[in-house]
Amino acid sequence: TLGEHYFSEKLIDYDMSNNIGNWQWMAGTGAVAAPWFRVYSPDSQQKQYDPEYKYVKQWVPEYGTDKYPAPIVDHKFGRERAIDAIRKGRK
Repeated sequence: TLGEHYFSEKLIDYDMSNNIGNWQWMAGTGAVAAPWFRVYSPDSQQKQYDPEYKYVKQWVPEYGTDKYPAPIVDHKFGRERAIDAIRKGRK
């Protein structure tokens, strides 16, 4: 996919098998695909898997400081909009 190729060139920690597998899983085309209504929250994932911010600060040292930009998309709004669009497309 175009997205997978883009990530392969931009990610510092790129791993081909992880990247392709995640693209397939999120697109719902993998063997154990995510349900279409599952939209992950970056904040929840951060709190669950890196509560001390060790990983994120390794790659984004300005995270949590005044140099880090404010979010430009409200996750709750974006999630609802995405689910609505997918629901309409599935009809």
